[in-house]
Amino acid sequence: MSNYQLFQNDLPSKLLKSFKGDISIDTETLGLNIKRDRLCLIQLKNETDQNIYLIKFDEGLSPKLSKNIKTLLENKSLTKIFHYGRFDMAVLKQNLKINVKNIFCTKVASKLTRTYSSKHGLKDLVSEILDIHLDKTEQSSDWSKKKLTKKQIEYAMNDVLYLSEIKNSLNEKLINQKRFRLFKSIMKFMEIRVDLDLQGWEGIDIFAHK
Repeated sequence: MSNYQLFQNDLPSKLLKSFKGDISIDTETLGLNIKRDRLCLIQLKNETDQNIYLIKFDEGLSPKLSKNIKTLLENKSLTKIFHYGRFDMAVLKQNLKINVKNIFCTKVASKLTRTYSSKHGLKDLVSEILDIHLDKTEQSSDWSKKKLTKKQIEYAMNDVLYLSEIKNSLNEKLINQKRFRLFKSIMKFMEIRVDLDLQGWEGIDIFAHK
């Protein structure tokens, strides 16, 4: 298992200056209902120094206790890499009032470039691009536990460990296929998409004729 540091509610302020470029991010929650199921864990990989940080939250989570992570994720000069950023951004906004800025979503990039496939999960991308097979059995485990298991920690770390390499591969595809400008426009729209989700339009196509 790679080295990591575990913190409660927030990153120490002294670490903020160490982030200078891309940040790989994922979240773990009690379930998939953003309004009902609270945030339990944030995983961060600082692509500048390769350090991994896990930030755990108990029931009393509050934006007041997580000011440093808010500062980091709202920094427009740092690229935040997600896989299915729409969900993670909504979770962060709902629970910690964080408006994540400057994102790269590998799931959207995959759908724009890997049109030969219907499989766009992180496990599928890591397998095809890096020939590494991820174990996803802990995906539905109880992330609210006071103490995470070794398997949960390994799973959580794997969800951010390969995002930068996936991003680089998909970014090249976007450029080669002349879809990079379209992708960037979608990333700018993502914040609006998250607001629509949180206000009740998550399952409705507002652009549809009917």
